[in-house]
Amino acid sequence: MLTQIRRNNTKSMLLLVMFPVIILGMVWVFIAILNWMGNSRYDEYGDTVSHFVDYNAVNATFVEVMPWVVGGVAIWFIIAYFYNVQMINSAVNAHPITRKDNPRIYNIVENLCISCNMPMPKVCVVDDPQLNAFASGINDKTYTVTLTQGIIDLLSDEELAGVIGHELTHIRNRDTRLLITSIVFVGIVSTVMSIVLQLLYNHFWFGTPSRSSDDDDDNNSNGLGIVVILVVGLICCFIAYIFTLLTRFAISRKREYMADAGGAELCGNPLALASALRKISANPGLDNVKRPDVAQLFICQPDEMQHGLLTFMDSLFSTHPPTEKRIAILEQF
Repeated sequence: MLTQIRRNNTKSMLLLVMFPVIILGMVWVFIAILNWMGNSRYDEYGDTVSHFVDYNAVNATFVEVMPWVVGGVAIWFIIAYFYNVQMINSAVNAHPITRKDNPRIYNIVENLCISCNMPMPKVCVVDDPQLNAFASGINDKTYTVTLTQGIIDLLSDEELAGVIGHELTHIRNRDTRLLITSIVFVGIVSTVMSIVLQLLYNHFWFGTPSRSSDDDDDNNSNGLGIVVILVVGLICCFIAYIFTLLTRFAISRKREYMADAGGAELCGNPLALASALRKISANPGLDNVKRPDVAQLFICQPDEMQHGLLTFMDSLFSTHPPTEKRIAILEQF
């Protein structure tokens, strides 16, 4: 476990470095493409022969905008990183509970924490009749175990102990900190890409109003320039998004097997956790979240997220192994 913790801490630091490098790299590429489009070589007849990049101008512009990009990303990251629990709870509509609200669940969590000598995390419930669970948080003050009402109603105490033990192992191994770091940066890139796409959509549908016919040529020229800039920005954002998905390979699927093993050890019954996973996989809930980045926290992927092109691309870089394989391994204990 100590080895796993060290690996996750190292990967967290690598992600902290890689994501800003990806973002800055795409900013440089965006500036370079615009520079290439604006610099042309002409023949003796005044026709464009080729384009070229003025690297000195590109680097000078990049140096000017870099502090603003770094500052904006840093502020965004700090806010999202330290308010991640509130944001995730808002996304899934979770609410905290106390021992008085649900002594059964609270006592299971407390007993497992005592058995592994770890601080008691917060416990939240999502009013969803389907089944799922996840852990979140970055430190002892924010660590949270969240369960759907469906999983509470359907699973036995032993099965719930296995699921909760699985989530507590994620917390102990610092998996949640690693995943939240990934979620924050992927969210930054996807949000910027969505904004650029929306601007491009609005421009095509609504265009730029012209005040007189004499201005038509200028407006058409300006409109084309805006479209080109937005398209280039969208392509750069898409490339950055692909790179952020690729960085998920740093988040080994082995962490789920490790969490399964830890959950089986804590509850003392691997077959109970296997039974719980089988029930959850038959009706995995939280479909309404519609966010694959948050869904990577769940013990099982919601079934409605298993369709569509973007979801298919996201699944290529999934951080979860097939549930059937996890069940088969647990049943071999």
